[in-house]
Amino acid sequence: MFGYMGKILYVDLTKGSTEAKDVDLQMAQDFIGGAGFATKILYENVPPKCDPLGPLNQLIFMTGPVTGTRFPTSGRFTVAAKSPLTGILATSTSSGFFGVELKKCGYDGIVFSGKADKPVYLELVNGSVKIRDAAGVWGKNAYETQEILRDKTGEKRARIACIGASGETLSPIACVMNDEGRAAGRGGIGAVMGAKNLKAVVARGNEKINVAVPEFFNEMAKQIIQGLTDSPQIQQMGKWGTASSMDMGWTTGDVPVKNWQVGLWKEGCLKLGGQKMADTILKPHSAACFNCPIRCARWVEIPEGRFAYEGPGPEYETLGSCGSMLLIDDLEAVSWLGEICNKHGMDTISAGCTVAWAMEAYEKGVITKADTGGIELTWGNVDAAIEIFEQMGKGEGFGAVLAQGSRKAAEKIGKGSDEYAIHVKGMEVPMHDPRAFQSLAVNYATGTRGACHVQGSSFMFELGVIITEAGIRYKQGRFDKKNKGLAAKVAQDVGNIFNSMAICMFGGLALQPSHMAILMTLTTGFPYTYPSILQVGERILNLQRAFACREGISRKDDKLPKRLVTPLPDGGAAGKAANLEFQLDEYYRVRGWNENGIPTREKLQSLGLGKAAEEICA
Repeated sequence: MFGYMGKILYVDLTKGSTEAKDVDLQMAQDFIGGAGFATKILYENVPPKCDPLGPLNQLIFMTGPVTGTRFPTSGRFTVAAKSPLTGILATSTSSGFFGVELKKCGYDGIVFSGKADKPVYLELVNGSVKIRDAAGVWGKNAYETQEILRDKTGEKRARIACIGASGETLSPIACVMNDEGRAAGRGGIGAVMGAKNLKAVVARGNEKINVAVPEFFNEMAKQIIQGLTDSPQIQQMGKWGTASSMDMGWTTGDVPVKNWQVGLWKEGCLKLGGQKMADTILKPHSAACFNCPIRCARWVEIPEGRFAYEGPGPEYETLGSCGSMLLIDDLEAVSWLGEICNKHGMDTISAGCTVAWAMEAYEKGVITKADTGGIELTWGNVDAAIEIFEQMGKGEGFGAVLAQGSRKAAEKIGKGSDEYAIHVKGMEVPMHDPRAFQSLAVNYATGTRGACHVQGSSFMFELGVIITEAGIRYKQGRFDKKNKGLAAKVAQDVGNIFNSMAICMFGGLALQPSHMAILMTLTTGFPYTYPSILQVGERILNLQRAFACREGISRKDDKLPKRLVTPLPDGGAAGKAANLEFQLDEYYRVRGWNENGIPTREKLQSLGLGKAAEEICA
């Protein structure tokens, strides 16, 4: 096979056994890899209503056919499972170098099932496969774990994906960390890993990754790299990182402030922005992901003081969730909160949003000092934020309540506090406001893992990205009423293609579907066209939705918190809010789903998803 290594490693942790199985050619063509493979395998093997933290759930690490090639931004991989945060399928992606090393071990991915009787880690080094005792690293933070296991293998170039204390304590907002500060962040995948007593996966390989038509593939990669390098937008990304969204986003009302209650906080946003970071704590460093000309990753140095550290710096989502959402405008403090999350292996978005919920509950008297153990959870209180983040990461004190995420914390506290727990299906909303870019309303509401801006970046069409071959033929107005359902559909389908190939969204947005088809044909040899590649994205999305429907999800769950459909009085989106019900009707129509949000039998069968049609269209 070209693009693929042709094997998936199946690891039964209960039995302590491993078995390599051939990749099915039809699955490869129909689902590509990455998120697509993970979706199909989980749908077919994880029984409905099973406990996400039980042994029947599976944990999947999966690369794509483009992973590890010369194509730019090809360092990505997917980690997936049934989510303990939402109860539905979660595919979470990360970058860096781990995915490349995993693939060079000779496997397109790993499927973990069962549960080990004691903490273990999987070691894949130069052709060997070993399940090893993790007693020496259980209890270590994510950075320590990576360093210890790299030294233990004797391979300096080994890459490690692991959990920290958050995963070990089964927090539903735990993530999987790799390459220091990279994370498969959303959906609580780290808790699934912890529930299986799996501390880490170590990968170091030397096998070659071959593509079908190397001469033309390499020329295409060269042209895309040049195009990215010449792009003013990409140059800005390399200079300021994703933190540049802080510098600009406040003008449109996109940056969430004080738990989504404030529409304008210019001074605070600029204090947290990319220019401020570059002027103060940014340090020149080879922090870029594998084969990435964009280089948006940040490396910072705070040489002295209470926040002294050198390491990965915060990107936009962390600056929002741990900064503007909490009314903290101290860049060093927010960087340190991100560092706490990285060490413990905790999703910065869910962590920061849950603390924002707690600060609002504290302000309104729903939570008191008696509940928090004396911590004053007031807005902008850096000391309180640091203490509660540490507790959350370790699963201690009142932090253990918040480590369950905002939905479960609000259910526990009660007293109407669910009103300001800002989530969709249990997943905290990312740092882009659906009142400012209104296609995000239906995009968040229907996201197959919960509110998601990565697997469905529909706001890009409101910023000027055009995908004519998929029906996006003009720049949408941010507050347009019509065509937001189409924007969400296209963004979700295309996002699944990126996450299956697997490449970064920032590099992928330079591609039209016809380019994606050419790329996949040159990589794999399969004869893709732009309609067939778009159908792959649609197929994956519909199977993800079928998984959710099997768990009871329907239109009643495709909703936003009241706050996000209530206009704000100030800022760049003042007086604006989306008509979600109108958007849902439009979205279901272009999807070919019924009015209750269930894919129709005809739609599923047309995509080759006959089993799903039988299960959810009775």
